[in-house]
Amino acid sequence: MIAFVDNWLQFLHSIFKWFLQIYTQKKIENKLKVSNLSPRPTSVNYHFTRQCNYRCGFCFHTAKSSFVLPLEEAMRGLRLLHEAGMEKINFSGGEPFIHQKGRYLGHLVRFCKRELGLASVSIVSNGSLITEDWFIRFGEHLDILAISCDSFQPETNNLIGRHRNSNKKEVATCKDDDQHLESLERVRGWCRDYRVAFKINSVINTHNFDEDMNRQIRQLNPVRWKVFQCLLIGGENHGKEALRNAEKFVVTDQQFESFLQRHREVACLVPESNVKMRNSYLILDERMRFLDCVDGRKTPSPSLLDVGVEAAIQASGFDEAMFFQRGGKYVWSKSDMSPSLLEW
Repeated sequence: MIAFVDNWLQFLHSIFKWFLQIYTQKKIENKLKVSNLSPRPTSVNYHFTRQCNYRCGFCFHTAKSSFVLPLEEAMRGLRLLHEAGMEKINFSGGEPFIHQKGRYLGHLVRFCKRELGLASVSIVSNGSLITEDWFIRFGEHLDILAISCDSFQPETNNLIGRHRNSNKKEVATCKDDDQHLESLERVRGWCRDYRVAFKINSVINTHNFDEDMNRQIRQLNPVRWKVFQCLLIGGENHGKEALRNAEKFVVTDQQFESFLQRHREVACLVPESNVKMRNSYLILDERMRFLDCVDGRKTPSPSLLDVGVEAAIQASGFDEAMFFQRGGKYVWSKSDMSPSLLEW
């Protein structure tokens, strides 16, 4: 009897060890699966055109191609991104309002909000080509409109290149630069009238790092003021293959910090240094390829239209942890914003 019990206990012990080994192995496998998961495309920046009517000297997404996807193909890609978990889409360029005078952009904005039901649809523009008619047709589907403005001094905008291109070989006048600031004020008013959250993006460089913008930013009262440190990207604004040479625009970390300190009382300021910027954005180019900036240049992935989102995003170099660390996810739907933020 005792022998029988001993044998039975040994058998149960063996079964227990076997189950424990299986459980441990499965736990390890699950951890590995989690660690190897592709990052989720929570927020995507789609640069669907590289064409622009401005000539900013530090531009990091230059006019190396005139290609734009057919509208139906762009919509197909956006649907794939939505199915993979995209909550926010930001349309940029180039200048996104340049293609088909903004109609292409408008159709994408409406599709993303009405058909896909995205929480947030936003645009980054220089503001010069936006019309009130565009707001009338598409404004209800847009959550945030960001206007790029690096200076409130016309002479500084001239030095930066923040003005319209000209076919003539002549230097832009201050009148050209005043037009940019006039566009900024005009678009700010339309955002108020058509209930679109207004945002400002500024690139801090050697021509504006010592400027005081406190008064103007408070007057314009954007929901966010994104302040970027000028960034070099190989093949775009740096190196032999680049269409721009932004080396002369680069500021030191100390100069960037001095600008931030000067504006530290501006509540809507959101600073982004080179370290925070470089790999924390999911950037799609005009062919819907993710751009990997890890090595200081933009290396394209296969197009998600060909291989799907999960395969393409593996080659994006995206630092998801830094995305959240820099505050990449915020209150980005105008339906969730305080009504006072949409007023001026």
